[in-house]
Amino acid sequence: MEYTRATWNENHKRLRELLKKKSTFDSAINLFLDQHARIHSSDVSGIDCITFEDELWEGMDEITFRTGQNKKGRTVAYGMWHSTRIEDITMNILVDGEKQVIDQENWLKRINSSIYDTGNALDENEILKFSQTIDMQALRDYRKAVGRKTREIVHRLEYADLKRKVSELGLEKIIELGAVANDEAAIWLIDFWGKKTVAGVLLMPVTRHHMVHINESMEAKKRGLRKIKKR
Repeated sequence: MEYTRATWNENHKRLRELLKKKSTFDSAINLFLDQHARIHSSDVSGIDCITFEDELWEGMDEITFRTGQNKKGRTVAYGMWHSTRIEDITMNILVDGEKQVIDQENWLKRINSSIYDTGNALDENEILKFSQTIDMQALRDYRKAVGRKTREIVHRLEYADLKRKVSELGLEKIIELGAVANDEAAIWLIDFWGKKTVAGVLLMPVTRHHMVHINESMEAKKRGLRKIKKR
């Protein structure tokens, strides 16, 4: 049977229920890892199928990556940066209490990003400007590194961890680092994440948020490719 976005959405509803009970903890972790695998490159998990992210990168060129925009004015470069930064921040600072991936192995310089934060405060023109400098392959590699680290963290979780509220110190660290911009379009994330448990983070943003931005990026890709064909 074909695995579709509808299948993923149904499984996400099931995951929400499985995460609630100790008796279904192992099933919940296994389902999370499958859900997560399908919204990252297949290289991240070794899953034997074409993932939703794989589909996004298929046939992608630099022009489309940087200039194709969806109806919200967001590019593929932006969508992939934004969703990856949020996974990196929430899983490593709020769940694991450790350093972000971006702060190791010179990732920021390698990606050649003009920003360190999530990009929530960027307007349409700023998104286009941001997208011009990004190293596409380095961003893809960063996504893989973040995805793999998340899977390592999740493999170490116990059922009691799922009920744990995210760390207040972690939220303060995010602000201190500037990982979330001090702008009304971005700072609401601190309050949003502050209300979550670890289980809540796994559901949103670490899985659901990626699907949202993969869908938006697919729209940007299609519109960008149509634009190129018309030239």
